[in-house]
Parts: sequence; C-alpha cells; structure tokens
Amino acid sequence: MTRSQPGSPDAAVAPAGAAPAPAATPAPAAPPSPPASPPLAPRLEGWRGTFAWGVVRAVRPRQWAKNVLVLAAPLAAGKVFDVDVLGPTAAAFLLFCVAASGVYLVNDTIDVDEDRRHPRKRFRPIAAGIVPKSLALSMAAVFFVAALVIAVLLTRPALAWVLGSYVVIQLGYCLFLKNQPVIDLAVVASGFLLRGIAGGVAAGLELSQWFLLVAAFGSLFMVAGKRYSELVLIGDAAATRKTLQEYSGSYLRFVWSLSAAVTLTAYSLWAFEMGETQDGAPWSLISIAPFVLAILLYARDVDKGEAGAPEDIVLGDRVLLALGVIWAATMALGVYGV
Repeated sequence: MTRSQPGSPDAAVAPAGAAPAPAATPAPAAPPSPPASPPLAPRLEGWRGTFAWGVVRAVRPRQWAKNVLVLAAPLAAGKVFDVDVLGPTAAAFLLFCVAASGVYLVNDTIDVDEDRRHPRKRFRPIAAGIVPKSLALSMAAVFFVAALVIAVLLTRPALAWVLGSYVVIQLGYCLFLKNQPVIDLAVVASGFLLRGIAGGVAAGLELSQWFLLVAAFGSLFMVAGKRYSELVLIGDAAATRKTLQEYSGSYLRFVWSLSAAVTLTAYSLWAFEMGETQDGAPWSLISIAPFVLAILLYARDVDKGEAGAPEDIVLGDRVLLALGVIWAATMALGVYGV
C-alpha cells in the first residue's frame, strides 16, 4: 500500500469518522492608530533659533507697519503736525502695536496645528515649539490689559472703545469667525478700518464720510488680494485655512476688483470735494494720479499671487514706496493749501 503524497487527491480526503479540522480563526483587526500630530518645523540654527529671538518674532514686529494707518485721519485733516494731535496719534500707534501683538499670539496659539502643515507658517515660533503656548497666551493677556488701561488713563476714553472693539472682533476671528466665508474678509478688513478711525478718535478729529469709504473698501481690497494670493501660492495646502476651500479664484478676483473700483471712485470724489476749497495748485486733484498708479501696481502683485503679505509688498517694492511718498506729499500740499 502506497502512502499518499502531500498535494495528491488522496491527501485531501479525511479518514472516515475523523473529526473535521477546526477552521482557522481570523486574526483580530488592529485598532486604528491615532492621527499623527503635525511635525514641528526644523529648528533654526544660531541666534535665530534662540528663545529670546523666538519671543520677538512671535509678536510680529514687521506687521506693526500696518499701524501707520492711525496717521491717515490726522493727515487728511491737515493737523498731523499739531502738537495736540501728534501726541495722541503716536500713543494710538503704540497701543495698537501692543494690542495687535496680543492678537497675533492668540491666533498662532490656536492655529498651531494648521500652521505646522503650512509651507511657511510652520517656522513661526509657536508652531516650531520655540515659544510655549502657555507663555504666548499669558503675554497676550498682559498686552490686552496694558493697552486698554493705558488708553483710558493717558488718552481719550473713545480710543479705548475703538481699541477694545478691535480686540474683541479679532479674538472672535481667532476663535470662530475665521471659518465663516465672506465674514472673515470683513473682519480682517475691519482691523485696518479701526486703525484709521483710531487716529481720528485719539486726536478728537471729525472723520469724513469719504475717508471712511476709502479706508473701508481699501482695506477690503487688500484683504481679498491677500486671500487670492494665498489661494494661488499654496494650492493643495488650502486646507491650512478652511475658508480658502470655500473661495474660488474668480470670486476673490471679483471682490478685490470691486473693492479697488469703489476705493478709487470714493477717493477721486473726496479729492474733487477738497479741491473746491483750495487755492493755488490743485494738489488734491494731482494726488489722484499716484494713488491710482499705486493701486494698479499693487493689483499687479495680487494678480501674480505675490500679495500674501501686504507689508512685505509695500516695504519691498521701491516703485510702490515712491508712489506712496509722492501721493502723501501731494495730498499734504493739498490739505495744507500750499
């Protein structure tokens, strides 16, 4: 009698009366692993990676250039060099620097995970793990209290209301409004508008309706251009900002085009109105030319997707800076009636 070889038909037949072989028990599925935390950004070498320099970078001193907008109302009123106006305006500038830095600290603390997935924001000190989140929030609280208390004690109480409105609106943006399409554009634009209002309020100046229109729609133009540039620049990384997934390039182009048109129209009407009360050369009318050229030049950067950081565009473009100086000079000559 021959023995069945493995793999032969006889080997597959069980002897009569033998118990069937137990079925193989499937291995239990492994539990799903928790999502990995976004990696920290690579540590910067040398003094750029130190804690002290990280704290300085966390308050974003480069963005303090935006607070120069507090000079807009005194400049438009022709009183920017008055002692009684210059002092409160300078105080408003410093207080907005302090309050804005507090907002940046809160925003970067809340967005730390999203920032770590962003190609550039992952190098921010909080996202990179250089500045602890607890320290950032503590610094922000101190900044807010200091700014509001000083505004009440050393300047006009109305400035404290404007500053407090700015802080509340921006904190609302950090917590939930940033995820609301269209509303997020208005909230960010309101930050620029409140800066412009603060200069007039601090100095006790009456704000022109044309000034408010130019400031409001000019701010919306810059914000929509910033979002458009972010959408063009980061592409697939749009998930790092939820509202970018709700916008299309054509919609943001519509918003910044409409805002630019309203800004130019309002400024031109304002300049013509001022020109009716001025003697000599029509400097306010002449100021329309550099103003329009500056808007068009900035719009070119927006269209190319290079306006993600407005302060970098303004400070890094020599032609744009020159146009800004020419505009300020012609506007001042018109306001002071030279």
